[in-house]
Amino acid sequence: MNKTELVDAMAKASGLSKKDAEKALNAFTETVGAELKKKDGKVQLVGFGTFETSKRAARTGRNPQTGKEIKIAASVAPKFKPGKALKDLVNKKK
Repeated sequence: MNKTELVDAMAKASGLSKKDAEKALNAFTETVGAELKKKDGKVQLVGFGTFETSKRAARTGRNPQTGKEIKIAASVAPKFKPGKALKDLVNKKK
């Protein structure tokens, strides 16, 4: 499912117009992104899951084409941990 399909599904499920559903989706993604940008930012949606960040230390990697060592800078990566209700929904037998 891409963004357009998600907006269509949200509009249909909520009774909102596609324009309003897209505004809601954009507001959600911008808000989560802004919160994760903060130091120790975290967004927890009980039952759905938790958006948070993890720190990756600087490390030495290797260029697979040449075999030459390269330095990989430290970074902060976003991650998502699904909640129990979401896991149960995905694994539910039909």
